[in-house]
Amino acid sequence: MRFDDNEPVFKRSKWGTNRYEYNPRNPVGFALIVVAIGFAVVMLLLMHNQAGPFAPPNPTTAPWSPTPDMSRWAPPEEGSQGLTPSEPVHSPRP
Repeated sequence: MRFDDNEPVFKRSKWGTNRYEYNPRNPVGFALIVVAIGFAVVMLLLMHNQAGPFAPPNPTTAPWSPTPDMSRWAPPEEGSQGLTPSEPVHSPRP
């Protein structure tokens, strides 16, 4: 195959559409064809082997746990004496 630097990287498709395709007679166009095919093959192998970004989620993650009890930060009920001495007082800073 002879490469010609004067050939364009992209050329019009011969299928009668206005699309462009890589030109294998240009060295850059030929390199783009090889890289695209190589990338597609690697992605298909990763999908087949369920590796890389296609790996299933890690099953060793911690199981779901309910949220902690937030009742001590609830406002006091009507008629109560307020906070007990054992509960810490958290006041927001202005």
